[in-house]
Amino acid sequence: MSILKIARMGHPVLLQTAEPVADPAAPDIRRLIADMIETMDDANGAGLAAPQVHVPLRLFVYRLSTERAGTHQGPSAVINPIITPIGDDTVSHWEGCLSIPGLRAAVPRHAIIRLTGTDAQGMPIDITAEGFHAAILQHETDHLDGILYPMRMADFRLFAFNEELARYGSPSI
Repeated sequence: MSILKIARMGHPVLLQTAEPVADPAAPDIRRLIADMIETMDDANGAGLAAPQVHVPLRLFVYRLSTERAGTHQGPSAVINPIITPIGDDTVSHWEGCLSIPGLRAAVPRHAIIRLTGTDAQGMPIDITAEGFHAAILQHETDHLDGILYPMRMADFRLFAFNEELARYGSPSI
């Protein structure tokens, strides 16, 4: 059974706070990152957090595609992330999740954030992100805190099946 199918079984690790990664350069962490990138790519996902594959550690992988973000980057791994909002502005983005297949919703997120943490080589990360990039980083960090995107929704009228959104279009947000 693939790790994505296991994640969809609703394991309670998705609703728990993940533990910090003690040694970001450890071989088992590098192996986990490689497996998570493969799983994310196989599912055509933008990101995947360790709790989604039943590993309760503060780690996620993501990829920015030109199609989704207007730029290409990745894949990237973020270990022990800390997100700090820059300013009070929020913006809603249509989000989906590999752990909640077939659905999308408009989710309010901080418009601009600062992300600090460690990369897969154990080097410090300190970036500022906005737009889709900021939304991905916040979505994946939420997984590390046991938060799923419907818990962030402000307007449940903007929650729909992917097929319905494709057929009728996404309402303006």
